[in-house]
This record gives sequence, C-alpha cells and structure tokens, in this order.
Amino acid sequence: MGIQIFEQIIRQFLLSERNSPSLTGLSLRSQFSSDFSSETARLKGLNAAFLITLGGPGAPGYQQALNVIKHHELSCASPRLSKFYGQGVDLIREEIETVFRNNVDFATRLMETGAWLQHRERIWERQEAIKRIWEVFFPEGARLYEEKDKHIQALREFRQIKITLPNSQPITRPVDEILFTSNVLLTVPMEVNPSSLYGVPTDMVEGLLALREEPQCYWYDHPIPVGIPVEKNEVVYGLKGLDEAVRFEKERGSVPKSSTLHCLLSVSVTHEGLQDMARALVTEMIRGAGALDHLKVFLWTEKETSILVEDVLSPAAKHYFGLDATDQLCHIIGVNGEYGRHYSFLRAIAALWQVCYAPNLRGTFKIDLDQVFPQPELVRQTGTSAFEHFKTPLWGANGLDSQGNPVKLGMIAGALVNYEDASRSLFTPDVRYPVEGPKAEECIFFSRLPQAISTEAEMMTRYNEDALEAGRCIHRIHVTGGTCGILVDSLRAYRPFTPTFIARAEDQAYLLSVMFKDVGGFLRYVHKDGLIMRHDKEAFAREAISAAEPGKFAGDLARILLFSYYSRALPWSVADIKEQVDPFTGCFISHIPLTVIYLRLALKIAALFQENQPEKANEYSLAAMARLIPLIQTIKENKEPLREEFRFEQQAWDIYYEILDRVEEGLQGGDTFATSFRRKVGRLIDSCKVV
Repeated sequence: MGIQIFEQIIRQFLLSERNSPSLTGLSLRSQFSSDFSSETARLKGLNAAFLITLGGPGAPGYQQALNVIKHHELSCASPRLSKFYGQGVDLIREEIETVFRNNVDFATRLMETGAWLQHRERIWERQEAIKRIWEVFFPEGARLYEEKDKHIQALREFRQIKITLPNSQPITRPVDEILFTSNVLLTVPMEVNPSSLYGVPTDMVEGLLALREEPQCYWYDHPIPVGIPVEKNEVVYGLKGLDEAVRFEKERGSVPKSSTLHCLLSVSVTHEGLQDMARALVTEMIRGAGALDHLKVFLWTEKETSILVEDVLSPAAKHYFGLDATDQLCHIIGVNGEYGRHYSFLRAIAALWQVCYAPNLRGTFKIDLDQVFPQPELVRQTGTSAFEHFKTPLWGANGLDSQGNPVKLGMIAGALVNYEDASRSLFTPDVRYPVEGPKAEECIFFSRLPQAISTEAEMMTRYNEDALEAGRCIHRIHVTGGTCGILVDSLRAYRPFTPTFIARAEDQAYLLSVMFKDVGGFLRYVHKDGLIMRHDKEAFAREAISAAEPGKFAGDLARILLFSYYSRALPWSVADIKEQVDPFTGCFISHIPLTVIYLRLALKIAALFQENQPEKANEYSLAAMARLIPLIQTIKENKEPLREEFRFEQQAWDIYYEILDRVEEGLQGGDTFATSFRRKVGRLIDSCKVV
C-alpha cells in the first residue's frame, strides 16, 4: 500500500503534461527521449525515465520508461549509469514499503499527503503543496515554513543552559594554552601549462601534470589546486591572517610580546600520487606567505601520522596492554581519506601534545584557512579581541540543559560572517533566511531553511548582562568545523571522534559520537557570542569553489546517507538523537535516505538539462555516482550498516587515550618506557616544524 501512495504523490507532484512544468518547475516528460546516441543523451533519457518510472503504472509513459531503465542494449552502452538508475527504482520501492510498515508516523504523513494531493486543484496552492510534500521527504523543513521568529526563539529556549558552576580555572594565556589546527586539502593543478604553475619545484612539474589523469580517490568541498597564484592560495591567506591576529593581540597587550602561537596543519590529498609530494608543496606555499613572526607551524602528512602509529603508539599498546593494535590505530589516525579522519586527528593530537610536548596546553581550536579573525571589527563591535573571548569561564563550565540534564561545556563554538558583511555588522548571519521559494530538487530537500533558522538561533545569539548575571547561556549543536575547540581535559574524559566514513559535516558528526555519554554530564559546545571569524573564500578563490560544486553536491547527498545510518549505529535511539539535533543537523537524518538522495540527484540533473547545461549535468552525475555507489553497496551488504565500523573505531580511540593515560602515569613515576615514548613524540613533532 505504501508504494502505491508514494507513486500517486510522485505523479501529482512531479509529473505533468508533456510541455508544461510540474510543481518543481521542471518539464520532465519533455526530457524523455529514445535518443541514446551519446553519453549525455543517455544520461538525460535515463534520468527522465527514472523519475517517470517512480510514478508507477498510472504515470503517462510508464511502460516505455520502464523498458528504457531495464533495456539490455542500453545497459551495454552505459552499464554503470543504467545499473545505478535501475537499482535506484528497486531500492526506493523497498525502502518506502519497509518504512511504511514499521514507522507509524511516516505512514500517517504519507497517507495524509496523498489524500491532500488527490484534490488536483490544490497542486497550484504552491506553498501549501510543497509543505505537504516536505511532510514526507523533509519533515524538519515543513515545521519551519512559516513564523521564522517564533522558531528562532523556540530553538534558543531549547538550547538554553543554566550554569551551575563556572570554570574556576579558565584559559588565561590563549597563545600559550591553545593549540591551533587546520587542514590543507590539496588537489591536482587546474592549469596544464607548466609556466602557469606558481611555487612548484621544477623537478615536480612533470609528475604533477601527469597526476591529472590519475583516478581521484577523495573528494573535498574546495581543495587547493597545486600551482595557483599566491593571492588565491588559502594556506598563505589563512596563515598570514592568523599571524596578524596574534600581532594585534600583542599590540593590544592581551598576550605577552614573547609568545608564539603553535599552529598544526594536516595535509590531505585528493589523488594518491600527490602524497609523496605533499610536504614539499605545502612548504613552498608557506614560504610564499613571507615572514610569520608570531607563529610556529607544524606540518603533518600521512607519512608523519604513519610514523606516529608504527614507531610510537603501536609499541606502547604492545608494552602496556599486550595488544597488536597497529591495524586499528592506522585506521583511525591519519590525514588522508574522508573529512572525519583528519578532523579527529586534529583534535586528538592535542592530548598527545599535552602529555609529551607542552604540559601547559589546555585546549585546541580549529580554524579554516579561508577564515580570519577581523580584529579591529571585533574590538569595535564586541569590545573584546578574538583571543580574549577564549578566556570566558563559560568554556569548561557545568550546567543544566532545558530538560534538566547535567552538561559539561567542555567545547566552544564561534560563528562566521561573510566578507562583504563584516564591516557593517559581524552579527550578520552567513546563511540568510531564503526569501525565494524552493525549486527543482529543493522541493524534496531544502536544507538552507533549517540552516538559516539554526544560524540565527544559535550562532547569532548575543548575551545581555541580565542573562549572564542569571548564569545562563546557550549550547550549540550547529557548529562549523573552522570555529570550534575543545578543552584537553574534556577530550581525554569523553574521547569524542568523527568516524572515518564521515565525508561531510564532520564537525557535527563529532558530537554525535558521545551525544549521551555521561561523564559528569553530557558533553556540549558552549556558544561564545562575539567569537566570530570572517569567511573570505569567495573574496579570493572563486574558481576553486566553482570547480568543486559537483563534488560538494555529491558530498551533501552522501551526508544524508551517512548521517541517517550513522545515527542508527549509535547506542542511543534515533528519536532521542533527533530531538537534540533538529532542525539543521537533524534534517540529514532521514527515515527514507535512499529515496531522498535519488530524488535530489535526479531533479538536480533534470534542472541542469532544462537550463541547457548538459556538461554540468554530466559532471554532477559522475561525481555523485563515484560517491554514492560504494556507500549504497555497503548499505545493501550489511544488516546494520556502520555499526561495527563505529564500534571498531571507538575501541581504537580508547586504546589511544589509555596509552596516553599510562604514559602520563609513567612519567610521573620516572618510568623509562614512558620517558622514551615522550622523547620519540618530541622528536617527531620537532621534525614537523616548518616555520
């Protein structure tokens, strides 16, 4: 029964007369053709056939579309494409039927939407019709479609924390007590002309250009193409901005003149062949930044993390626990791969740094290199400089959330402002509430709506004196990877991590790993109003952003699959998790993730064809299939996808932190193995210093 109602909804919402647009604004039947003479034509025809087939036997052209999806000659011409769409039809049917049988709430929403859409004239009540469609595919958005201010206020109240005990020993020397980290994402050159490659050693040019033909292994939102001009290079931009921020603090008198900020950079690559060149290439980029008088920069590639595991951590696991943990530790500790791997490393290394290299280290804070602290504006608009914000006793405080649960505010989160808005007001949301209606794939999934609500409710909250005097603040679920940190004590007590299979939103996946782990309260991010970085990527790297759009969209689809199945793999109920993380983070946790990602992709491709952008349609299709096919295979082959992977990685991180606990105990007692361990770590860290 569920699939019949679903097919009816697709027919009434998505399919229309041949030359007239549907509610999505797309004329899908006009894109269906028997011309399969080229790869582009096959994509256009298959994509339209897929959507028509989802309308079921009642859809005009259904049998012809179904024949195209299943046609063996077409499969021979484009087997991967044909299999992807054919498999999609079967997966969606199975998913809808299964969830309809097992989830009363979903079944009710599906039936109510189907009944409402049966009145054909209602389709043209566009706003209400889309809201009804969202009840099935995107319920988080349906609840936010109107009364913006009401939803913002309700979310702030839900995120409210009553402070029971401020941190009695807050950060007082940010430059000395915080390890700053960031990640460099490298990809192959955009240019094919050797003379156009800036800052590339001559002996690497030929090998680099050859890598353009090598298959890509990993995808990132906007990696840095090797050889771009210095003025467009975010490594240069970010380090110069951070150096300038420390200089400003020194002149302000908020940090000692003699202090030097430690900044650790990890380097991830999109192509395996870049790995051996990565350190030399990034070192050249850093030289392009000129003098960095206030920073010490440490560069970690996969090579250095492998040394850490094989020469330092694995022998310690053997010594202390009798374990051969090499494979486990190699799996989690590194910088290549999906975002989750380097993100966890950049947090976890602070604990190693504290035990073996800088005992005075209290916390770590991650920035993105396309962001800078707008120091004059911060002082002018908030009365406080960037590093003075870190001194708040809210970071590390204990409190009670709005449901009465004890929480530990061991993490901190700031906000972003776009480059063009900063001079006017730092408290301008970097994601604005959408004024235009959704179109094409947004009629299925429109994450910008809850993102805008969450941005204003969480990131733009300002504390007045009454709130602080009453001991109240808010905690954050919606965080950005480039403006958040954690105290080392909380890191070692709770042991949060982002699984290595997480490809995007690694910052929000991080908290999910310990969502309801109670170590003197649930670990949460404190929102620090005024801790704002300016996001400048659009100002200097438009080409890199544009080139990465297909990969970013594919990553967004993968995020829905991964978050949906990751939440089911955690040791807490999905309902409890979603109660905490809705609306924005939670909207990627779907009851019907396969249905949502297939529909989003197909509608995106149809929109590109309608806009006469066939090359882009091909790019989006290729990027999506490269990301989604392996994930879908994993989901199909496992009864409980990702659960074993999560447990495996959780155990590996436990080994890592327990090693550090044993080393710390040994150092206090003068143990020779612990002393040798510390010496090895110190030498490795020193070898990574480039400035």
